Amino acid sequence: MECPRPDSMPQDLSEALKEATKEVHTQAENAEFMRNFQKGQVTREGFKLVMASLFHIYEALEEEIEHNKENPVYAPLYFPEELHRKAALEQDLAFWYGPRWQEAIPYTPATKRYVQRLQKVGRTEPELLVAHAYTRYLGDLSGGQVLKKIAQKTLDLPSSGKGLAFFTFPNIASATKFKQLYRSRMNALEMTPKVRQKVIEEAKTAFLFNIQLFEELQELLTPKAEDQSPSQAPGLRQRAGSRAQDSTPMETPRGKPQLNILSQAPLVRWVLTLSFLVATVAMGLYAM
Repeated sequence: MECPRPDSMPQDLSEALKEATKEVHTQAENAEFMRNFQKGQVTREGFKLVMASLFHIYEALEEEIEHNKENPVYAPLYFPEELHRKAALEQDLAFWYGPRWQEAIPYTPATKRYVQRLQKVGRTEPELLVAHAYTRYLGDLSGGQVLKKIAQKTLDLPSSGKGLAFFTFPNIASATKFKQLYRSRMNALEMTPKVRQKVIEEAKTAFLFNIQLFEELQELLTPKAEDQSPSQAPGLRQRAGSRAQDSTPMETPRGKPQLNILSQAPLVRWVLTLSFLVATVAMGLYAM
């Protein structure tokens, strides 16, 4: 009797997404920008950059969600009062950039690529919005709360929560219960195996967009080599180190460095000795 083969993919969509994105999720968490953040090594400038990028991303995501709020491929996951982040980010950006924040916030290339993907999905394959909503909102309700505490402590922000509205969900009494509700709605969505697989692949793509964003932000925050002093530039340090092996400075009585050539080059010593003899002979001839 042939035993039935177990399914390689979990039955529930939420579990399938969690399993399929496990590796890329770990990659996102281990991006240098996020590692530094989790260690409390975040600056105001870095935090402002990430908040600006999040505004562009959520503005695009929630605009496409609004366009598809009655579409059965997404409608069961429509929770604007509980989840939508655009209004909260507007408050935060006014705190960080001032009243004219819309003119001041940056729009980086990686952010733009992420936004363009969201717009394309919302207009051509709205069922894939499920993947982006899953990666963003459930992540905000989970790890986002840890990041909020780190930012508040590291950046010495007011206990009132100003500048951190993005991380606050006033209309969700219990994040755990809400996530259970959200996952049950996801699992009840009707989709063909083909669409289901596309949603899973799109969730991986969403994480990749986040990784690209983190890498770009880290690059923007890392001083360029030309901005470093010679003692800071890695290339210069390496070259200086190799030169140090060939020519060790010695201190003269006056304190000026002098290269210890004679101790390392027999040929040079011979040439200098010969030069000394020639000079001595010449001086002798001159004196005669």
